[in-house]
Amino acid sequence: MRIENTILSNLIHNEEYCRKVLPFLKKRYFSDRKEAMVFEEINKFFDTYNKPATQEILQIEAGSRKDMTDTDFNDAMKYISDLNKQDTNEEWLLNETETFCKKKAVYNAIIDAISIIDGKDKDRSDDAIPSLLSDALGVSFDNHVGHSYLADSDARYEFYHKVEEKIRFDLDMLNKITKGGLSKKTLNVVLAGTGVGKSLFMCHCAAANLLDNKNVLYITMEMAEERIAERVDANLLNLSMDELKVVDKPIFDSRLDKVRNKSQGRLIIKEYPTAGAHAGHFRALLEELKLKQEFAPDIIYIDYLNICSSQRLRYGANVNSYTYVKTIAEELRGLAVEYNVPIVSATQTTRSGFTNSDPGLEDTSESFGLPATVDLMLALISTEDLEALGQIMVKQLKNRYNDPSYYKRFVIGVDRSKMKLYDVEVSAQQNISDSGQDDKPVFDKSDFGKRVSQEGFGIQVLEKGASAPFFINRLWRTISYQIQL
Repeated sequence: MRIENTILSNLIHNEEYCRKVLPFLKKRYFSDRKEAMVFEEINKFFDTYNKPATQEILQIEAGSRKDMTDTDFNDAMKYISDLNKQDTNEEWLLNETETFCKKKAVYNAIIDAISIIDGKDKDRSDDAIPSLLSDALGVSFDNHVGHSYLADSDARYEFYHKVEEKIRFDLDMLNKITKGGLSKKTLNVVLAGTGVGKSLFMCHCAAANLLDNKNVLYITMEMAEERIAERVDANLLNLSMDELKVVDKPIFDSRLDKVRNKSQGRLIIKEYPTAGAHAGHFRALLEELKLKQEFAPDIIYIDYLNICSSQRLRYGANVNSYTYVKTIAEELRGLAVEYNVPIVSATQTTRSGFTNSDPGLEDTSESFGLPATVDLMLALISTEDLEALGQIMVKQLKNRYNDPSYYKRFVIGVDRSKMKLYDVEVSAQQNISDSGQDDKPVFDKSDFGKRVSQEGFGIQVLEKGASAPFFINRLWRTISYQIQL
């Protein structure tokens, strides 16, 4: 007996099975014409009445079809009458049905791909092929119906007391605000203006993950693979970007050997053209890496979100930037959930945000829908004073890991020549970070305004030759704070 017969028979006689598998079955999976017709009628009846059709109903519905010859009708009637109830192990049947769906999905994807390549499919280009194949390979039954609050209390208790596996930072403040690092199935975004340090931040974190024995996938859509590798080299080999160009080969090799000896992880850097790839391409890449290199990443970096394309929406279609960017974010977060990894990406500030020394969520370029989707959003802030100190300020804009009012702002050290970030002395945080030890608003917990006023900060800055807009901005923030007091 063919598996198709067993599937169709149980769709009629086994309501529980029908409800579990019907959403995953498609008419195309049934190559025999009468089987496809029977499935179509079963699916149509269930959609209308929310219950399985009987053999009698199927025979009546089949008899009313206009697309059947007398021979087709007689064959269908006999086929339906033979779909008697079967005693089949349900677990085996579910597994076999899932395998059937996967095989048929892959077969259909290959047929569609050939049609696209031959130019017979006018609605889809070659770019759709990776997505077709990855979707087919991803066919899976999800029979989980949700968490039962009372019945699943033991599982919930174990979850509370289980130590969550996280991807740690090598920077203390970032570990503090995330309670130990990035969780799996999350989308984390860095907001900054051009040249502030988005790629530097991600390259440093990727290098730190590698030294922590993690497998890292770095997807770049802005710079070449070699440029990203160059930044990682500067970080891990402790050589400036200029020194990399003149260092002797033996020294280069010896330092790289030290990195190999320290890490059991792997770093893969993959370049895509700007706006030339979306979550579907990334999914296909992950499957290819798994198949060809036995590589499964622990964390994924995408440099950067705004220059990705959308799998669901075509750029330039009748959608606004809010919808488009939010859709990209949703697709990337879905990818993080699917592969059980954290994804780290970045986004640009708006034009006004570029000159703002205190950016907020409203300064997110192109879409306020992006912050609504992400789990963690940090702004990187650079000023003339901070650069002189070799520091960069981090401001929490959104944080699902922790209370974002704890350490709302803090500084980390930056060595741009070696593409490194590092922890600074505790004293550097005292007048910047917000401890969160009381219930005062975040701004009120800082003594920044008092400190500026007492030290004559504005005059000092102006005397150092700071630009007028910079001085006015700082002075306005000071005045505003004093008004609040």
